[in-house]
Amino acid sequence: MLTRRTLMCSVTAFAIALGAGVPAIAGPDEALAKLQETVLSKGPSGEDPSLASDVVLSDEELAKIKEMGATAAIVMHYGGNDWSRAQINGLQTQFAAMGIDVIAVTDAGFKPEKQVSDLETIMAQSPDIIVSIPTDPTATAAAYRAAAAAGAKMVFMDNVPAGFVAGTDYVSVVSADNYGNGVAAAHLMAKALGPDGGEIGLVFHAADFFVTKQRYDAFKATIASDYPNIKIVDEQGIGGPDFSGDAEKAAGAMLISNPNIKGIWAVWDVPAEGVMAAARANGRDDLIITTVDLGENVAISMAQGGFIKGLGAQRPYDAGVVEAKLAGYALLDKDAPDFVALPALPVAQGNLLEAWTQVYSTEATENVKASMQ
Repeated sequence: MLTRRTLMCSVTAFAIALGAGVPAIAGPDEALAKLQETVLSKGPSGEDPSLASDVVLSDEELAKIKEMGATAAIVMHYGGNDWSRAQINGLQTQFAAMGIDVIAVTDAGFKPEKQVSDLETIMAQSPDIIVSIPTDPTATAAAYRAAAAAGAKMVFMDNVPAGFVAGTDYVSVVSADNYGNGVAAAHLMAKALGPDGGEIGLVFHAADFFVTKQRYDAFKATIASDYPNIKIVDEQGIGGPDFSGDAEKAAGAMLISNPNIKGIWAVWDVPAEGVMAAARANGRDDLIITTVDLGENVAISMAQGGFIKGLGAQRPYDAGVVEAKLAGYALLDKDAPDFVALPALPVAQGNLLEAWTQVYSTEATENVKASMQ
């Protein structure tokens, strides 16, 4: 569990490592444009990012993979959101194109003990490949190590088990630019608040989870370095698994204790839904919310001109495609990059429909399109 002291120290470290090297930006719009040209995140062990576009399989390599009759399992930390569904869709689509049979897709409900059980059950089927995201890098490490020892080739999303070494214990890890998406959410908050700024609160993920910690660090560091007229007056951590309900309680307490708060940042879209509920319950129709991840419910709010004024989006479908290709690298004994990252995608009402297609490789849902003002 992350303590407030640990989080504050990590913010300083990230600001030095990443923020200090970024040139000063004239305003939010310029900053948001530049974010899409680079990747700010490092890998779980400090690796420099490789581009997703560099992960390529030739027609000859694809033919070799198809002849293998390989099998794969997808072991999710949590399956109840649009991000997870898009990852799975990307993986299944690319695996099908490679002739790889997906024999299992599991959902641990953010419970490490359930994920350990999922891995043990899956290994009875001896998959050639496991693509996964650990719920807890320490609590699940032994189960992943046992699976690797049994011969499964590992590709990870976002995070890796404790003690694992790229190229030895696993093939590669693929992630969005989570630091960049936290930066995007900060600039979008500043843009929505306007030149006068104001007081804001944060709802962060109170767990040792690499990518959500990056978002938190990035948001705080960007506000501190670029927007002295914005003051973070309260922050609350939530541990789940009821992330929407926990966020609603946290945001409600925040709004009562700090009546002058103009905005709240939530660590991803499901907690942001809880913040929206708290705003409604407290009669705060004017509250500004920014977040990370383009889920349908926050997209509807944004389309309607509601609470959600902007967010940093991942590209989960594309990430799933890259993860499947990297599994192909492993089957071919082809050298793979240690860490692959996809650039942040800032989203506001003006580019919502276009961004949805970029994120999910499909048109926006009818609910989102019908909500556009």
